[in-house]
Amino acid sequence: MAIGAAIGATTIYGLNHTIAKGVMPHYVQPLGFIILRVVGAAILFWGVSLFGPKERIVKKDYLRMLLCALLGMGFNMLVFFKGLALSTPINSAVLVTTTPIIVLLLSAILIKEKIGSRKILGIGIGLLGALGLILFGAEIRQDAPNIPLGNVLILANSVFYGSYLIVAKTLIAKYHPFTFMKWLFTLGIFICLPFGYAEFTQIQWSSLPFDALWRITFVIVGTTFCTYLFNIFALTQLKASTLSAFVYVQPLIGIIYAIATGQDVLTTIKIISACLVLLGVYLSSRRPYPKARKKRA
Repeated sequence: MAIGAAIGATTIYGLNHTIAKGVMPHYVQPLGFIILRVVGAAILFWGVSLFGPKERIVKKDYLRMLLCALLGMGFNMLVFFKGLALSTPINSAVLVTTTPIIVLLLSAILIKEKIGSRKILGIGIGLLGALGLILFGAEIRQDAPNIPLGNVLILANSVFYGSYLIVAKTLIAKYHPFTFMKWLFTLGIFICLPFGYAEFTQIQWSSLPFDALWRITFVIVGTTFCTYLFNIFALTQLKASTLSAFVYVQPLIGIIYAIATGQDVLTTIKIISACLVLLGVYLSSRRPYPKARKKRA
């Protein structure tokens, strides 16, 4: 069951790049989409929190909670959806897998975590792949008006999300997931509202086709709500290192689905960049083998 939950979360993430892209910008503008996402997720998490423990946020944690909301529910989502609207599903699927590399790099800078030469090599190779997509991955596409800028924003999403993971570490250990997420998404509404309100009011609900409605529902219920629950369930039975290995599956699913639905094409630059990014993630996240103990004479 735990493996199934992990596969389910990874599959949803992989499909999301193409499914969310199909809504923007024809039916919903990217920043308006974020309002739908944070409001919908807040409602769902408040609903499930009724079945969890009744917890209050300690006053000293208010500032950290607000910072988590800014990084994880505000800046992270805003730049990702804006970047996806400007770029392509395959670029998005590849670039988001740089998150483990970004987390490692930020950990070294912010909390002085030591990293070895192999991890440094992995960081360099992974970022080289991301840079290749940003500098040489531009195409002429009607649904991707500014691919280089979109790629930069998607990479910025990894930076914000990586920062969020570091800042949220103590709160995740302290509070129940339902308590943590319901307040995080509630704060996210107020953070995102000034940026996305104008685009949200432009949504023509009466003229939205079923294709747009199911995609919106998928992003709110699937990508935002279910994936978190799936990952939490998987973590109860699997090691974090095992769960993190599923990051390699996400771009594969994203690329296959984008090509199969005709919403993106695979190019040489994308293949090379994807290989570099995944190699970088592997080198930077792989744990060293324990040294064999010497036998006593």
